[in-house]
Amino acid sequence: MKITVLDRVLLLVTGLLAAYQIVVGIDQLSTAPIIAYTIAFGVLLVAGLLLIILGFDVLDSPVVVIVSTIIPLALSLGLVWEHLASYRTLYLIFTIIGFAAVTFTRTVTMKNKLPTVAVAVVHGIAGMTIFLLPIILSMQGAMKPAFALVGIGGALIGIGGLLLSFLKAGKPILSKNTILKVLPGLLLLMTICFVAGFKYG
Repeated sequence: MKITVLDRVLLLVTGLLAAYQIVVGIDQLSTAPIIAYTIAFGVLLVAGLLLIILGFDVLDSPVVVIVSTIIPLALSLGLVWEHLASYRTLYLIFTIIGFAAVTFTRTVTMKNKLPTVAVAVVHGIAGMTIFLLPIILSMQGAMKPAFALVGIGGALIGIGGLLLSFLKAGKPILSKNTILKVLPGLLLLMTICFVAGFKYG
């Protein structure tokens, strides 16, 4: 499926929002969250630019699953580091092990279900962290209500990550054409939620 002009426009706006978030949106945080968020939005920016330049063919690369894991892991690590101080070390260890597990199971040929399980577990935990933590913090009054938008963005990134991961695993949840049609819009909506949530929350 060829990438359309509309797809490129949506991806360009996504990239611009990600760049804005890197430059402006996280400048008042402590060092560790800044690093984590910069990695997450930096990868999102690069991924968007690659899709604009190379089209959807870039998704055929085996690196896609690994790269699509970096964004939720880095985002969730930033959130945990910023808001759940007692779990920082534990979650950092999970992030390192989770990324290593996904990378290993995608670079070594395996005929069992381990690669799929690794992706599902890592994306599931990271996605649920990004989804639930901002919403809980907003409901408790620890953050402004708008911070819940980060949680909505987390739900969207979890959906997108799982769609891409299972597509690459040869067990797509939806047809490839359907995934490619919704992906640019999904990435833009997700990024809007993140930027607005961090700015106004």
